Amino acid sequence: MHLKSLLSSNILQNQFIINRGMKVLAKSLQFSGYGEAADVLKIVDDKIDCPKDKQVLVKILAAPINPADINTIQGKYPVKPKFPAVGGNEFVAEVVEVGADVSKFKLGQRVVPSISGLGTWRTYGVFSEDQLLPISDKIGLAEAATLTVNPGTAYRMLKDFAKLSSGDCVIQNGANSAVGQAVHQLCKAWNLTSVGIVRDRADIGELKDHLVKLGASQVLTEEELRTTKIFKDGVLPKPRLALNCVGGKSATEVSRQLADKGTMVTYGGMSREPVIAATAALIFKDISFRGFWMTRWTKENLDAPERFEMFDDLCKLIEEGKFVGPLHELVPLHAYKDAVTASLNFKGFAGKKYIFDMQCE
Repeated sequence: MHLKSLLSSNILQNQFIINRGMKVLAKSLQFSGYGEAADVLKIVDDKIDCPKDKQVLVKILAAPINPADINTIQGKYPVKPKFPAVGGNEFVAEVVEVGADVSKFKLGQRVVPSISGLGTWRTYGVFSEDQLLPISDKIGLAEAATLTVNPGTAYRMLKDFAKLSSGDCVIQNGANSAVGQAVHQLCKAWNLTSVGIVRDRADIGELKDHLVKLGASQVLTEEELRTTKIFKDGVLPKPRLALNCVGGKSATEVSRQLADKGTMVTYGGMSREPVIAATAALIFKDISFRGFWMTRWTKENLDAPERFEMFDDLCKLIEEGKFVGPLHELVPLHAYKDAVTASLNFKGFAGKKYIFDMQCE
């Protein structure tokens, strides 16, 4: 069933539990000031009131840790929460009770957040029905829990910055990140040529094989990119779109490969170095530099048809087995210190995603 259909389900299909004044005991991972996540986070026990009016009580099944979540806790992100705050921005949850005026959801239905900033690292939560989106229970927990940020970022960057046709080439650095893995898979599904750039490492052969299986047409290390002739010699078409999450020299080298009037989209800066454009590329190739922030796009397109179409497309690809979640590890909430510390460690095989398994609590 499509997302719009799920949202407009007949109210007669809904099931309600009468508010009996009972409260639900929940755990949440909170912080009351900025700092390193392992230092300022703590588990707090809460008693949650039953939902009223248009509120929905959900049992959270899984909630991932994203770099932006950690940056928010550090105070380095544009979003500034009110304290005390619950960490996290994504989850997949199950509806366990609804308020008397709720018309969009029924008991047992799975949902994901419609907006960011809800505070998702918790076992239960009460949210407005407008803050939730329905999702098929045929989708795995890892795919559902990580659907709204990274796959959405990959989808929008591929759709919104260049008119790409079958066979066109996309190049990206940070190609083993969660967004990078999503880009490779979408390129494969849409018959686009996908070139990934990664840092060299001991297990580089294994990493390249993994990304090729996901959909990459070619994977190069940053050193190999500087000397490659695959675009100059016509082995692959020159990229019309470049995606950058690293910055610094990596971004400069990637931008040099763009075709005339190509576009580079920056959505991250892992190197913490500025994006520097080659003068010749700007003058003689007329390339463009843009930026993308999924949070802004979501705020500006909450009820836009393009948003519902995006989620429908992604869910369909997942159900068809053409899109899988990022490499990940499920961890219990009480193991948060190790998990939040490891989430910013980009060494090793790939950018493994840590996901809190709330069913363990």
